[in-house]
Amino acid sequence: MNSSPTLIQVIGAVLFGLAILHTFSTKYFERLAHTQPKHAGIWHLLGEVEVVFGFWALVLMLFMFSISGKQEATAYLDSRNFTEPLFVFAIMVIAATRPILQMAGSAVRVLARCMPFQRGVAMYFVVLSAVPLLGSFITEPAAMTLAALMLRDILFSQPLSNKLKYSTIGVLFVNISIGGTLTPFAAPPVLMVAAQWNWDLWFMVSNFGWKAAVAVVVNAGIATLLFRQQVGHMGRKITTDEAPVPVSVMLVHLVFLGLVVLFAHHPAVFMGLFLFFMGFTTAYQRHQNPLILREALLVAFFLAGLVVLGGLQQWWLQPVLMKMDANAVFFGAAALTAFTDNAALTYLGSLVEGLSDEFKVALVAGAVTGGGLTVIANAPNPAGAAILKEKFADNAIHPLGLLLGALPPTMVAVLAFKLL
Repeated sequence: MNSSPTLIQVIGAVLFGLAILHTFSTKYFERLAHTQPKHAGIWHLLGEVEVVFGFWALVLMLFMFSISGKQEATAYLDSRNFTEPLFVFAIMVIAATRPILQMAGSAVRVLARCMPFQRGVAMYFVVLSAVPLLGSFITEPAAMTLAALMLRDILFSQPLSNKLKYSTIGVLFVNISIGGTLTPFAAPPVLMVAAQWNWDLWFMVSNFGWKAAVAVVVNAGIATLLFRQQVGHMGRKITTDEAPVPVSVMLVHLVFLGLVVLFAHHPAVFMGLFLFFMGFTTAYQRHQNPLILREALLVAFFLAGLVVLGGLQQWWLQPVLMKMDANAVFFGAAALTAFTDNAALTYLGSLVEGLSDEFKVALVAGAVTGGGLTVIANAPNPAGAAILKEKFADNAIHPLGLLLGALPPTMVAVLAFKLL
């Protein structure tokens, strides 16, 4: 690595900083859309948090084309790995279909009935605990999609206080981030290093999984205790004109979901499966709700922009991480994760030779711990934000509100990983 950054690296770091600032300023652009209706379209576009990193990635590529030329710019794009954005797109669409949601909803209601307290309160607890832990098996983006849709359609269907809204989304984001650590393939920051560091299922369960499970249950329990008087409507029976989905159609959807997860590292395979899935939904359209293609595309665009911009941050991120000991890297990774995708941090760690096992565990634990603090901290967060933002003022989740809502469950995760 060069001792001094290149011009493109400096430009990339500046644009990355501007993109982060932009994510905290989306409400400003929404206000501009109302005060300047002549250009409302462009202001609404810049007010979409999912557009932010894609927009600044475009600016970066314009700089790269003008300074370095077509060959170097296209070579840089070709060197980026866009598997994760493509995977999140496919898994979001499949997980949000009516057959999968009906099956997940039935499982949540059965589990809630087994609990010795009021049905709505039990539903709230299960959605914030069991569904995030399910992410260890169906992947975090799928778990986020399921939980966010259930919260949107049941909990957020009634007027709620901002405190409840932001506390709920804060707990959800943190629990999704840590709840995927029971296995080595479900959480993006773990996925980046598991093969490189030979982390198998037993290693994940013994070093991360059981601690994360304790934190998830505690976070969900505290939120449930605090808001038990406001979530009772989650237990009501939702009246719908939709006919129940046949079990055979549910099973086909489940098979597609499982196959996409199984081939998550092979975009040619899982995108081919996704196209077959699209054909199946068209053939049995009467059992479907409109697919969330727009929301999933926006999230994929967000993550792709993060991949493009994040690829030029290694020159400053890696030295910062490598100057820390195992204890400092835990807290450093948790803090840095708020400003960059946690998978990017662990990926940079995987490039360094000779790290101790203690350092590796601390890096990943810190990365997943801070994964709920901002929308950009963890890959599934934009998916949850895209689904739930319509229930917030100005159709936007305020970054400060999310940060304040996520801090208490983040502290619980810190205590679980450091003390247990």
